[in-house]
Amino acid sequence: MAAAIKALNAKIRSNKYLDYFCSTHFWGPASNFGIPIAAVMDITQKDPEVISGKMTSALIVYSAVFMRYSMAVTPRNYLLFGCHFVNECAQLAQGYRWVQYWHYGGREKKLAEKGTTKAVKDAVNAADSAAKKVTEATK
Repeated sequence: MAAAIKALNAKIRSNKYLDYFCSTHFWGPASNFGIPIAAVMDITQKDPEVISGKMTSALIVYSAVFMRYSMAVTPRNYLLFGCHFVNECAQLAQGYRWVQYWHYGGREKKLAEKGTTKAVKDAVNAADSAAKKVTEATK
């Protein structure tokens, strides 16, 4: 059995593409790509109110450190660099959304829009009820 495993390993390692596919240089970044995918999806689908400023800051630092690490190891891991580059950009966008919402008036603007929307709905309801009263009075 050990000889069969050794032979299979030798066969895999003799092909440079299979060798790369079976290495941690491929599977590390491939499994790590869930973080930037989630960040990009959050940018497009989530409200800024649910963004965690602390977690976003930690992920910005994490991706910056590992972008540097991916170029410091031998051989250089460009897939890992790409993963952390995408994550860095997405987390910076999330950070911008968080700062805009909590510190530069985004929250107040959203609340004002909700208040305006509520006032308009109330006015429409009042006009509807007044129109119904007029219609009933003319019958």
